[in-house]
Amino acid sequence: MARVLFINGGSEGHINPTIGVVQELISRGEEVVYFCIEAFRERMEKTGAIVRTFDDQKFIKAFISGGRNYLLERINGLLLTADIVIPSVLEQIKGEHFDYIIHDSMFGCGRLIAQILKLPAISSCTTFAETEASVNQTLESFMTEAPAEIVRPIQDKFQSLTEMVKDKYGVETPSPYEVYCNPAPMTLVYTTREFQPKAGSFDSSYKFVGPSISARFNQDSFDFTEIKENSSIYISLGTVFNQAVNFYQLCFEAFKDTNHTIIMSVGDRVQISDLGDIPSNFIVKNYVPQTDVLQYVKLFITHGGMNSTHEGLYYGVPLIVIPQSADQPIIAEQVAHIEAGMKLQMQSLPVDQLRAAADHVLSQSTFKMAAARMKDSLRSSGGYRQAVDEIINFIS
Repeated sequence: MARVLFINGGSEGHINPTIGVVQELISRGEEVVYFCIEAFRERMEKTGAIVRTFDDQKFIKAFISGGRNYLLERINGLLLTADIVIPSVLEQIKGEHFDYIIHDSMFGCGRLIAQILKLPAISSCTTFAETEASVNQTLESFMTEAPAEIVRPIQDKFQSLTEMVKDKYGVETPSPYEVYCNPAPMTLVYTTREFQPKAGSFDSSYKFVGPSISARFNQDSFDFTEIKENSSIYISLGTVFNQAVNFYQLCFEAFKDTNHTIIMSVGDRVQISDLGDIPSNFIVKNYVPQTDVLQYVKLFITHGGMNSTHEGLYYGVPLIVIPQSADQPIIAEQVAHIEAGMKLQMQSLPVDQLRAAADHVLSQSTFKMAAARMKDSLRSSGGYRQAVDEIINFIS
């Protein structure tokens, strides 16, 4: 039995794909010590992992303090989390032995900790993989297009932070790419090469294992009778960018006079009573068991997070993607590129455009056919079982 150190950050999108991986590792005899924020302790403990946490408020404050407007500012934010994560992890594992480390490809200073502990490392990439060339191209655009008075202090901050990390922890951070993408000798990417943009740019050290979809531990009771019997549409903006009362009311207007049953998940930060009168064909909940609901619906209107997009396509459901932030615009473009759905813009979205888009996707068989092809691709990729096969082979 090997002991595994797993370092992750603090968001649903980075945590959920690892649940099945951790369960599978433990079922094969590995012992997993999993670092995350306190909010995910119970979820990860149910996998059988030993869970340890770091201060989420300090972590978030440090990350945001780097700045949000430019990629290099976000990279500086990741470096600023080093003083939160690294001392906490090292203190809590003092005197313990580990055989290898799995770390998130973005958060948690995983590559730095792997260097400090001199452990064989595997990167866990829950978004699309990025090449060093693409990251450098974005940085070069910033440096040539932004005013020098903006660029220079951000660059200076990066240099001072890398020097701080080297002085304090004895590890090198030679490039912004290495901070941003935490490269490792092997990277697990939770999608398929068919869905990954520019997949040919990635060598065999990138293992495209497909979505890691496993049973969720926080399902509530849900009456599926109505959605099994009727044509249904599911609407959700995920768990982060879901405080969108105006959008939910726009959906009421768009679909209130249709023959569809509309299931709408609004998250735990929206009071359903604040939405006003709910049309009779709507089922509005703070939470619904998404993977169960997706097995019965004809269309998924989503923010385009990687987890939600994968889950929709895993069940062959066409998508309308309305991206909110982060990598969601890229995911939306890829959904449109493979013809499994359409992309809309949230800003100034008219009621009639949303209604027309839904009618178009539902009426054109090409969207359903493309979603079905992607369903086959995702399901044949192996998911968390394939991920653990790759881990075991790599460590062996």
